[in-house]
Amino acid sequence: MSGMEVRSAEWPLNLGPLYQNNMDSFFPSRLYSERPPPLQGASLVPGLCSLPANGKANDSGMEDRPEWDNKAQYLLTCIGFAVGIGNVWRFPYLCQIYGGGAFLIPYLIALVFEGLPLLYLELAIGQRLRMGSIGVWNSISPLLGGVGIASMLVSLLVCIFYNTLLAWVLWYLFHSFQNPLPWSQCPPTDNLTGYNAECVKSTPANYFWYRETLNISTDIGTSGSLQWWLVVCLASAWCVVYVCFIKGIDSIGKVVYVTAIFPYLVLTIFLVRALTLPGAATGLVYLFTPDWEVLKDPQVWLDAATQIFFSLSVAFGGLIAFSSYNKERNNCELDAVLVGVINSATSLYGAIPIFAILGFKANSAYNSCVKENILALTNHFELPDQNVTAENYDHWLEYLNTTAPSEVASLHLRTCELQTFLDQSASGTGLAFIVFSEAVVEMPGAQIWAILFFTMLFSLGLSSMFGNLEGVLTPIRDLQLLPAWIPNALVTGVMCLMAFLMALIFTMGSGNYWVEIFNSYVGSVPLLIVAFFEIIAVIYVYGMKNFSEDIYFMTGKKPNLFWKVCWKVISPLMLLVVLIAYVVTRIQERPTYGSWNPAYEQFPKTEVKPYPDWVFAIIILLSAVPVVPIPLVALYHLISRGSKRSSARTRL
Repeated sequence: MSGMEVRSAEWPLNLGPLYQNNMDSFFPSRLYSERPPPLQGASLVPGLCSLPANGKANDSGMEDRPEWDNKAQYLLTCIGFAVGIGNVWRFPYLCQIYGGGAFLIPYLIALVFEGLPLLYLELAIGQRLRMGSIGVWNSISPLLGGVGIASMLVSLLVCIFYNTLLAWVLWYLFHSFQNPLPWSQCPPTDNLTGYNAECVKSTPANYFWYRETLNISTDIGTSGSLQWWLVVCLASAWCVVYVCFIKGIDSIGKVVYVTAIFPYLVLTIFLVRALTLPGAATGLVYLFTPDWEVLKDPQVWLDAATQIFFSLSVAFGGLIAFSSYNKERNNCELDAVLVGVINSATSLYGAIPIFAILGFKANSAYNSCVKENILALTNHFELPDQNVTAENYDHWLEYLNTTAPSEVASLHLRTCELQTFLDQSASGTGLAFIVFSEAVVEMPGAQIWAILFFTMLFSLGLSSMFGNLEGVLTPIRDLQLLPAWIPNALVTGVMCLMAFLMALIFTMGSGNYWVEIFNSYVGSVPLLIVAFFEIIAVIYVYGMKNFSEDIYFMTGKKPNLFWKVCWKVISPLMLLVVLIAYVVTRIQERPTYGSWNPAYEQFPKTEVKPYPDWVFAIIILLSAVPVVPIPLVALYHLISRGSKRSSARTRL
């Protein structure tokens, strides 16, 4: 196999005879009867059977599993999975609304005590057991098999909506080659006598996003028809994902050299260019000036904990799958620290050019506001041209307010405050497709910067898709749910096709509303619950002592006191607190959404509406269904065990 070695798993695990008809059947004290010696070829437990990635066995009867070409491929894949679109459009938003540099304090605390321990645990357990998420947790205890199924379901649901973001990025990328950019000006009316009224009432960037791209409906209950251009972009995005996955980690390992490194190149280019823009310093001062008062708000700490948790992509199963293709003797502790630190450093590194450009945009908006007011004052009071300038505007305004207050009031001048423009926060699609698109228009060579920006977003999203899809495919392969003669390329193709068909709902008029629902609820409570059970499974079911010895076998040293304290106390406690606080804050008020309604009296502001009852029911299902397998699988094994005991007593 080109570019990839295939080696047998040296100490495969058992999913059958290991579990006897006693309590060890569900909570084995060890997965090994003794520490296996190096390069041991035979299993230590009779009847052991490893789970294959490709369904082939070597001459000794042991199953083969692919491995990464080199350490760089593995690290780049993990970094690409962790560093996603959220690093660019979510982290800067949180910094903006939560006191700039002050937000970094709870963020870094969450990274050290919650993010890194969970990341280390997943990389270590996947590397040691050399299985996907379902196989890993089922190996520790059959009662925990539902944890792996929950991870797989969450990854599948995230795949469905996440690739829709890439479809939108592709749509913008295609249009970035036009001159002028289509979101830089309003389109004319059909009779060419003026400009589109909806665009004039809002902005060209808003109009291109909501009308030209989404053709959005006025509420979530009005689905409308499929938008063919979005269907084409969605199909293109899934085709790209399939091509990258066609040879498994062999092809992924090659693609990540581009998808994981290219965003850093673009961010560096943007950083250099952004720092030269007028107003950039204002944006950076806004970013790094801390507002210590916000640290008193519990919501800040909650958002910091959830951001670092979701940013590292733990509990999806993708990191377990990637680490399962490692050699067993590999320093997974160093890998976890590198991936975690690089992920957080990327968030901060990406925030610098973003805030510099937002500062430039705020400065441009402020100057435009002042110029409009100067023109109004000059015309009304018949002042000489160039008599009122941006430099002496405040002095003139104060003078005229003193001498002719009623006349100044009749002009209805706009309030021009730089801080107000800086405070206009936006996250997610609003930041990428509206705010940043508007800023790019103001930059010289707008087409080049638009192409670079949306290519970077596509690379970030594609790297994250690798981990999401691998979190679905690896458990399917490991558990041999399909016949061995079916090629992996066909399985991947069928999975991509099914996900594409399910994602068609996001190409309708109400598609953006559904994306927001999936984004807010699929990857929130279910992941927190999965992560909590993961750490309980490893530390309290498998056992800290056994896990420490496994880490010693892989790295040559046992985990230090910091890791042990985090795994046993701090991390599960933080997860439990975040989970409870998250649920409590969500149920305190009925969820709402912002609809784009040109008939709304405060348009172009979005009209806030409560979700209908049937949508609210779907939200509950999306939050609950992925984690239902956790109790169901446990209940199934408990009932099965009780039935076996009853049968045994009957025979006696």
